[in-house]
Amino acid sequence: MRNVANQDLNLQTLYTSHTRDAWANLGGHMTVRITEEEAKELEGLNDYLSLEEVETIYVPLARLLYLHRTTQYQRNIQVNGFLNHPHAAKIPFIIGIAGSVAVGKSTTARIIQTVLSRLQEHMNVSLITTDGFLYPNAVLMEKNIMSRKGFPESYDVKALLEFLNDLKSGKETVKAPVYSHLTYDRLEGVYETVERADIVIIEGVNVLQTPTIEDDRTKPRVFVSDFFDFSIYVDAEEDLIIKWYLERFRMLRETAFQDPTSYFHKFKDLTDAEADYMAKSIWETVNRPNLYENILPTKYRSDLILKKGKDHKVEEILVRRV
Repeated sequence: MRNVANQDLNLQTLYTSHTRDAWANLGGHMTVRITEEEAKELEGLNDYLSLEEVETIYVPLARLLYLHRTTQYQRNIQVNGFLNHPHAAKIPFIIGIAGSVAVGKSTTARIIQTVLSRLQEHMNVSLITTDGFLYPNAVLMEKNIMSRKGFPESYDVKALLEFLNDLKSGKETVKAPVYSHLTYDRLEGVYETVERADIVIIEGVNVLQTPTIEDDRTKPRVFVSDFFDFSIYVDAEEDLIIKWYLERFRMLRETAFQDPTSYFHKFKDLTDAEADYMAKSIWETVNRPNLYENILPTKYRSDLILKKGKDHKVEEILVRRV
């Protein structure tokens, strides 16, 4: 991807860089039982996930995340002890996952959830996508921002912050709204329940968002990322993301778009050329501006960057220095 600022090369010094082979050696003796069939079930529509990818990339990553979670848990006990404020409630370790549309965030989130939940400790790991916190289509149309769906202003940020605050306050049961990619809308009255989770993964394009120049700096603000204990940015060159986006659009035309209840059912008979033209148009007018204005600038706020190459395989891992 093109640089967002001339600072990019300097910002990279905040991280240690690890090749695919070097990273694989950091898995130690940790083993996680996942079959090839399960790996295929976890991958996205046109994503890539093999057992080799799980063992090479995600087992070492799970080991690192487990280390951070354990360290944080022990620190919380000691700090609360120092303050004479024992906290009996279970406070989950929250992981944020950000990145462009079509880069494979959802697959990354699902495999991290699966690997962490199958460690020897058998932790309760929940996964929530911020799509559920998009305003319903009716509200977006009322606000005249339907064409800005996926941009920061299209989310009910107040509800998302309340959800995260409830998690960090130790509330035993917390509910998040659910989004349907078939109907392209929030499902009314349908919720995902997070109950006594050890770890909660929050996946979404704008989860590392910071104030913009236009924001009122005089008002105190709390951001989604303030609740994260660890954050991951899934990265790739734009030409690869566009390729994956076009491939996914074609596959959706042949699958989900064929469902009469699909929001995009009207596009089911598009030719390949027409499908590519429409997908490129959506990318240029919606997804690309959102990427460069709101998503990519947050990359270096993350604790870890997964840099993907062709076939969705992770080629480099950047870890923030400690």
